[in-house]
Parts: sequence; structure tokens; C-alpha cells
Amino acid sequence: MKSPNEAFAYWLERSGISRKDLARRVQSKALEWGQRNIATNATRVRMWLEGETPRAPIPDLLAGVFSDHFGFRVTTYDLGLGEGSSVDAGLAYDPSFAVTVEVVADLGRADVDRRKFLSAAPFAAVAGVGPSRDWLLNTLDQEPEPGPRVRLEDVTAVRNMFSTFQQMDIFQGGGSGRLVLAEYMNQHVYPLLRRSHDEQVRYALCEAAAEQTYLLGWMAYDNGEHSIAQRYLIQSLRLAEESRNPALGAHVLAGMADQATLLGNPREGRRLAQAGRQGLSRATSAACLADLWCLEARALAVLGDKTAAAHAVVQSENAAEQIDLAEEAEWAAFIDPAYLHGEHANTFRDMGDAKSAEEHARRSIDHARKQNRARRGAMSQAALAVSHLQRKDLDAAYAAGMRTLRLTGQVKSSRAVEAVQDLTRRMEPFGGNRLVADFTDRARELVAAA
Repeated sequence: MKSPNEAFAYWLERSGISRKDLARRVQSKALEWGQRNIATNATRVRMWLEGETPRAPIPDLLAGVFSDHFGFRVTTYDLGLGEGSSVDAGLAYDPSFAVTVEVVADLGRADVDRRKFLSAAPFAAVAGVGPSRDWLLNTLDQEPEPGPRVRLEDVTAVRNMFSTFQQMDIFQGGGSGRLVLAEYMNQHVYPLLRRSHDEQVRYALCEAAAEQTYLLGWMAYDNGEHSIAQRYLIQSLRLAEESRNPALGAHVLAGMADQATLLGNPREGRRLAQAGRQGLSRATSAACLADLWCLEARALAVLGDKTAAAHAVVQSENAAEQIDLAEEAEWAAFIDPAYLHGEHANTFRDMGDAKSAEEHARRSIDHARKQNRARRGAMSQAALAVSHLQRKDLDAAYAAGMRTLRLTGQVKSSRAVEAVQDLTRRMEPFGGNRLVADFTDRARELVAAA
């Protein structure tokens, strides 16, 4: 025997909406979302209250109806109707702005609630193909829903918070403040997207929301939560398109490229970086261009194309010479010598060019030290240690490895921990040397604590 759906009953009673009116609103929402074959009535609502689970997409439609009514996000999970389509929807690049808002709000709520379906979902290597293509081709003119108008002052408040969270990520690692940022987005930013705006405010709001959604994805990526990161990045790309800011979209594609290459899909990483560069033809951002060439070089090095990788590094350095951070968006603040030289060090490491890897690693380390950036310092120290190993200099590698451990312990970053693990594996061929044994023991302790 089915049990009554008490959660659904609670929200229906709280709303004051009659069963007949709810059925009417569900059909109206279905038409708004392009679903023309949804038929329901008051009797069907009664059956849902009694415990029957409606077929998709009705749970998502119900969540949309209640969200509209209350002015904040109510999810299928809140209504006692399961996870809805949140898992797959997070990977979709929907042409409807209204649907995109629902998807990203659901994703944020699920992330804050730490629901298992997000962490259990796999990274989908080909999921970026459609979004990157559509971002290049589409020019959308969706209109937001009616309601209280958003002011530029509201957007300014969102932008002011971005700097705080970005600094938290840069200096403490992605695992430090992501859930705080997700809660802020759920409570203060995503609800604004549901309201009406004039064109200027709408573009600015979508841009601010895209920046922060990207940052959520980047923090999840840095913390090793790749399925969550992928979904945030795809939805950030969609919001960036809505903002009419090609440079921001290219920046999001850079993040997607970085993730793809890291997870063993360098061909996809290169393709995403190339898509970002093509999109920049309509905008100017030397920092973003330098980053995209840098990430293409990383992918090419993994693919074993040394000539093309070296060429991409040169292109990245040429673009970097034109960077004026005073003219760049705030999201580009991290694309500086510490970052670029650190990534170039990894490129040359993967190419087996120990001399060039050491040169770039040292330059990155020097800049990171001046800025007190422990995460970047740790990753570049690890690259330096590998360059020493490639030259068979175990003493120098051990010293750099110990600095890697010390800096990694200062941040919450799975990427830094993975750099430690990679260094441990690369030391294995040196056998039972006391330095290897000591580093391995200390690394094991750090990884266990992380």
C-alpha cells in the first residue's frame, strides 16, 4: 500500500493553491517548457497526494510551479518526488533560458544538500561537445519571467561577493568555501534570474551568475568532485552565452578543457580550447587567449605532439605579453605568471624536456611565493621535483618534494594532493633509497589526512 506524500501535501497546503488550480498551472508550465502533451486534473493531484509518483516531466513541472509561486527554488526532492531530471539536465545545454535557470538552481540545491547522485555520477567525456558547439552558434532571445524587477544595484552586490570567493579559492583551495558559495548562490543569485530585468541588467546579471557558477565548478574540480564540476561548468557556459560575453564563455571552455585533459581526454581538451579561441574572435581578452593556448599545449603534450605543444606555449607567451589585468575582467586575475609558468612547466614535463620544465617551474614558484599562493606553489614545486627526477637528481627532487608536501598541507585541494601522489609514483623506480622511503612515508600521511 502506498504511503501518502506528506512533503507534497505540506507544500500544497503552504501554497494555498487548490488541486484544480495546481493541475491548471502544471499544464501552463508544460506549455512554457515546450511540453504539449501533458494532461492532468484535480483527481490526478489527489492521487499524487496519496503516494502515486507522477511520470516525468511532471515532477520537474511541479517544482517549477511551486518555485514560481513562492519566489524561491522548490525542487522535486523537496516535494517528495525524487531527484527529477537533475542528473542528466545538469549536462544539457538547454536553449530555453527559463529551463536553464531551473536546472542550475536544482544543481545548487542538490550540491548544498550533498545528495549522493551528484558524487556518484560519472564524468562524461563527450558532454562538452554539444555545449561548446551551441555556444559558438547560438544567439538566443529568450525573455525572463515577469515579477519584481532586478536593479543594477542587485548585480553589483553579486559581483562584490565574487572577489571574496575567488580569493578564497586561490589562497585556500577549492575545498574550502564551495558549499558556502553554493548556498549564497541558491539564496541570493539564482532567484534573481527568475525575475524580470531590462536588457542591460539582464546581461549584467547573467554575466555575474555565470562567473560565480563557473567558480563553483572550478572549486569542485579543484576538490576532485568532477561530476559536479562538469555540470556547473556546462550551465555556466549557457549563462555566459545569455550574457552576450564571448570572453567569459571562452573562459568557461578553458575550464572544461583543463578538466577533460586532466581526466585522460586530451583530444577533447584540445577541441574545447580551440572552440574557446574561435569564440574570442568577437572579443578581446589577452589573458583568456593566453590561458586557452596554454591549455591546448597541455593537451598536445599529453597526446605526444611535441612540436605543436611547443608552438602553443609560444602562442600563450605572446598573448601573455599583451595582458593588462587592469583591462581584464576580475575572473582573469589568476591568469598571471605564477599560473601560466606553472602550467607550461607541466607541459614540458609531459614532453620530457626537463630543462624547460625546471625553468618554468622556478619562475612560477617565485611568483607564487611572493603572492603567498600555496596551491600554485605546491603544484609547481611538484613539477620542479619531476624535472629533477628526469635528470636523475634524487637529492634535488627530494628537496622539492618536501616543499611540495609542506605547501599542500596548507590548502584543501585535491589537485595538489594528486601532484603529491604523482610524484610518489615517479620516485618508485629509484627503489629503496632512504630519501624515497622518507618522502613516501610523509606523502602517505598527508594523503591520508586529506
